Amino acid sequence: MRMALYARVSTYGQNLETQKMLLEKHANAQEWDYDFFVETESTRKTRPVKQNVLQALRNGDFKGVCVTKLDRWARDYPELIMDVNELTEKGLRFISLGDNIDLASATGRLIFHLFAALGQFERDRTLERTLEGQARARAQGKHMGRPPGKKDSNPRRKSGYNLRWAGGRKNV
Repeated sequence: MRMALYARVSTYGQNLETQKMLLEKHANAQEWDYDFFVETESTRKTRPVKQNVLQALRNGDFKGVCVTKLDRWARDYPELIMDVNELTEKGLRFISLGDNIDLASATGRLIFHLFAALGQFERDRTLERTLEGQARARAQGKHMGRPPGKKDSNPRRKSGYNLRWAGGRKNV
């Protein structure tokens, strides 16, 4: 079976080695043919490597995708549900190692939806606490955000995306 292994960090400089090691160990144990896809820098709106993986899955290049955790694939509940529903409707596998989820079974789908809902709940609670803290700070007269006139000293990176990491195991 040919699988896509997807790893992502949010900022340049974070360590991908643990994700790569876990994914490769699992893929070798399953005797999969695989390709690594590594997102080394992403934002909420731009994840070009993930889009390439999705397109390859849609094209039938892979039988599924494997990630280390659900939050490495999607940033919020609606995105996660939309992507996973698309994959499962096409008969593709979605595996999250750290969450012990394989959507090939009814139990895996149930656990997936429970974990995704709990994750969204936690994000919503964090947002509520953040907004409450900001409201308290404003009420105390504190200025929120960047000081007036302050500019970034370093421009944001515009390159550095690795589309594929060479070295996937080939099943013989």
